[in-house]
Amino acid sequence: MATIISIETSTEVCSVALSQDGENLWEKKHMEGQAHSTLLAPYLQEMQTYINDNHIKVDAVAVSSGPGSYTGLRIGVSTAKGLCYGSDLPLLSIGTLEVLTIAALHSLKGSDIPANAYFCPMIDARRMEVYTAFYDKDLHQVRETSADIIDENSYQEILNNHTVFFFGNGSSKCKKAIQHPNAKFLDDIVPLATEMSQLADEAYKKKDFKDVAYFEPAYLKEFIAVVGKNKVLGLENQK
Repeated sequence: MATIISIETSTEVCSVALSQDGENLWEKKHMEGQAHSTLLAPYLQEMQTYINDNHIKVDAVAVSSGPGSYTGLRIGVSTAKGLCYGSDLPLLSIGTLEVLTIAALHSLKGSDIPANAYFCPMIDARRMEVYTAFYDKDLHQVRETSADIIDENSYQEILNNHTVFFFGNGSSKCKKAIQHPNAKFLDDIVPLATEMSQLADEAYKKKDFKDVAYFEPAYLKEFIAVVGKNKVLGLENQK
């Protein structure tokens, strides 16, 4: 019986959950924009109070590993590592696109899912680019994770043969471009720590533990700091 702390900070949503054998016992989430640096530690302190009050033994920490927001992933992973170091717990890594797909599957009734359906989670990667992959309804990955630039011809071959559900914070900007009749868009699907619980429990049973010292999230693209033109030209002090 594994009890696991899950942390999800890959997008604008910040959430944590405590699960036992894949069933959620406790959760906390913030849906109103990125505030991970100020909210994550207090949420975990509240969770620790619940753990202490109920005499629960924690067995592992799971973290959503991306792709997603560079800053959000750094905060989540560094916090998860700190918990693992401080309490001598193993670290589990759960892909963010899988977490999103679990959320989409839970939002649909089984009868609403065609047998040939694919699921395409999309995480915003600026302009018309998204981080994405394709899964079938059994959560088997059928197209590798990539950073795609979306236009009217995107995924035509797949859409000609499959109903595809698009969702995630990158999908809304793709609605006008992807007009194929087999394209279905699901609104308000976000990655949450509660959706990690089943996957984390499976990873724990397989002993799929990550190296706490060297584990890094899947950014897909390196962070690029933007410097203002005035500073580049050395004109920051000129009027």
